[in-house]
Amino acid sequence: MSTTEDLYAGSSETTEGRVFTVTGQDWDSIAEGLAEDEVLERIVVNMGPQHPSTHGVLRLILELEGETVTEARCGIGYLHTGIEKNMEYRSWTQGVTFCTRMDYLSPFYNEMSYVLGVERLLDIEEDIPEKAQVMRVLLMELNRISSHLVAIATGGMEIGALTVMTIGFRERELVLDLFELITGLRMNHAFIRPGGVAQDLPPGALDEIRSFIALMKKRLPEYADLCNANPIFKARLEGVGHLDLAGCLALGMSGPVLRSTGYPWDLRKTEPYSGYETYDFDVQTWDTSDSYGRFRIRLNEMWESLRIVEQAADRLAKLDGAPVMVADKKIAWPSQLAIGSDGMGNSLDHIRHIMGESMEALIHHFKLVTEGFRVPAGQVYVPVESPRGELGAHVVSDGGTRPFRAHFRDPSFTNLQATSVMAEGGMVADVIVAIASIDPVMGGVDR
Repeated sequence: MSTTEDLYAGSSETTEGRVFTVTGQDWDSIAEGLAEDEVLERIVVNMGPQHPSTHGVLRLILELEGETVTEARCGIGYLHTGIEKNMEYRSWTQGVTFCTRMDYLSPFYNEMSYVLGVERLLDIEEDIPEKAQVMRVLLMELNRISSHLVAIATGGMEIGALTVMTIGFRERELVLDLFELITGLRMNHAFIRPGGVAQDLPPGALDEIRSFIALMKKRLPEYADLCNANPIFKARLEGVGHLDLAGCLALGMSGPVLRSTGYPWDLRKTEPYSGYETYDFDVQTWDTSDSYGRFRIRLNEMWESLRIVEQAADRLAKLDGAPVMVADKKIAWPSQLAIGSDGMGNSLDHIRHIMGESMEALIHHFKLVTEGFRVPAGQVYVPVESPRGELGAHVVSDGGTRPFRAHFRDPSFTNLQATSVMAEGGMVADVIVAIASIDPVMGGVDR
């Protein structure tokens, strides 16, 4: 039954006790209602599920004593998309279009883990052209920069550092411009395909990439100047969201959260893939096991990613005209993409060949596009180092033209377990900092 006329901060009686609905009011309105009760055992507050301060559609159930959090639990499942199940009803190549939409801030890593799994089942890992491998590394490291920029920008916004937010998204736009130039899309690219990548670099792409590198080397120091030694910024982050190495290992944590304990675990170094062992870069660690350390790691990792992008650009300059898709035409789909007046489609030469020169080529193209290729029966698990940690694809084939099962080990899902450990015993305001330091993406949590 209602005990107040305030539509925006009402309360009601339930079997659990009195429930208060508060939308933006001061704590005074709650305190007045609670003053009527002689004995108060606990206050349970729902934080979310809304976007601000929760990095997505995440619900936090907080038990409070004053403003101290005594218990914190995550309520997930508000963003279920059924991506993994849908992949069972599409061809192996079409599956890329689904999984790229999971962690929407780092789509290339979703594509990469899945495609590496398919290629391992096909036993064509050694046949992937060098240029395709270099392009994959280039795109992933640009994606790491854009993802970390969002993590730092949104984390800054949530503690009131609005300048960090505005410049973070300013730089991210530059990365998305590069993605649009190379793949035709700003997000959810479906560009990394079994056998290689969808198409070659367009004219002028390397010049744009080099211009971006030069500009970022001037822009990144701004974040250090604004935050690294800022007493307000440090006061909000230092010692907040603490989780030591033993806790990280017990919970299966990875990425910047794990490396903030000083443990240099990075799959690009420990279990290299796509030729990462041939690039010169350093694994970034910190020794504070807190939110401040995770911020510094992400800032330093952007510098390392720039180093890798620079090396990849130099290699691509020497591979002009080299193939970007495996030579086996029974796997290489879609065939010979080109950017034309209609945006993006098959090249005119390819259309002329299949429509006017070869009935066999037309039949093969039709079968490959409508049915897809067959993958030998088996199962694999292939992890990559995403901006949030270990992202792995468990891919199962029954010998057919579509996945029997595809399941992803998403680091956002695993790392979110640490919310309660990081938040309990701290202030309500520190919950927001702890969540920001984990940098979860709810599309990857719920899938």
